[in-house]
Amino acid sequence: MQVDYLIIGQGICGTFLSHELHQAGKKILVIDESQPFSSTKVASGVINPVTGRQVSTTWMAEELMSFTWQAYTHIGNTIGSNIIQNCGILAFPPSQQMREAYDGKMNDTPAFIHPVAATTVQEYIPLFHFFHGAVHIQPAYHIDLHTLLKGWRHQLLTQNSLLEESFDATLLQLHHDRVIYKDIQAEKIIFCNGTNTFQHPLWQKLPYSLNKGEALIADIPDLPPNQIYKFGITTLVPWYDGLWWVGSTYDNRFEDALPTEIFLKKKSAELASLVKCPYTIVDHIASIRPATVERRPFVGFHPQQPAAGIFNGMGTKGCSLAPYFAHQLAQHLTQNTPTTPAADVKRFGSLLSLS
Repeated sequence: MQVDYLIIGQGICGTFLSHELHQAGKKILVIDESQPFSSTKVASGVINPVTGRQVSTTWMAEELMSFTWQAYTHIGNTIGSNIIQNCGILAFPPSQQMREAYDGKMNDTPAFIHPVAATTVQEYIPLFHFFHGAVHIQPAYHIDLHTLLKGWRHQLLTQNSLLEESFDATLLQLHHDRVIYKDIQAEKIIFCNGTNTFQHPLWQKLPYSLNKGEALIADIPDLPPNQIYKFGITTLVPWYDGLWWVGSTYDNRFEDALPTEIFLKKKSAELASLVKCPYTIVDHIASIRPATVERRPFVGFHPQQPAAGIFNGMGTKGCSLAPYFAHQLAQHLTQNTPTTPAADVKRFGSLLSLS
């Protein structure tokens, strides 16, 4: 079998890269073993343009917010589903200091923080415990990740572009101008398979970190589902079947990928202190995601093995970074345009040359 590009993994990175290359008329093959608790499937699906206690604007926020809306709308049209919502985030500052940080950002350009009318704040008194008012983060998007992954997977199967099995790196043969895997030949291979990418000798030297995320799934029937609600580090996000995602953590000192009793107790107590209306915790999920130490993704090709590429390390910002850099990487492959230097994996050329 001859293809242009072999893509390993169909998380959010593999999904958008394979979509971009398919749109460019390239023949692709995605190798992916379905996993119910991959990092993408456990993620909240929130695209938030601000972050942290200082309410800092995220890297490339203005450009990314515009691009992601178009990208998710486009791929949604391809799979016949509306997968992006501009629902905004209603943030309840947990302290006066945090409130002042939000207020100080309202006059920024572009402005992502906006005031909330007193009458609107009053409407949430029966639902939540809060003491420092509320602000609105807008635009902020919510992505239906499950529908996205399932819908594009169906498209790949229809196009005979998906091999549903575990990738066996020991069977990969790398040459300067091509790769061979079993009976498949391709011009290049791109690793998009999350934490497994860094088990390959080509990428082990990269400065990555593995972070474990956990979340509760709760049934909160009285909570209006048209908003994302944020209380400091705890966020309530509309999930599936009327449920709510409540999380999350960023633990880099974990023993395994399983949900922990410590998180369950801590987040349950936080939820009880925040929500006044009746609710029931129905599930507890966890997954491990790769991130970069400097919070910039790995995009591009190995300096010593130009047929091998990587598209990974999105961390908690995968929903906003993956569509943008998938487009850049596809443009690089098809039109030889450069990728953003801060994301190009060649910035670690000295480390990769030791692989």
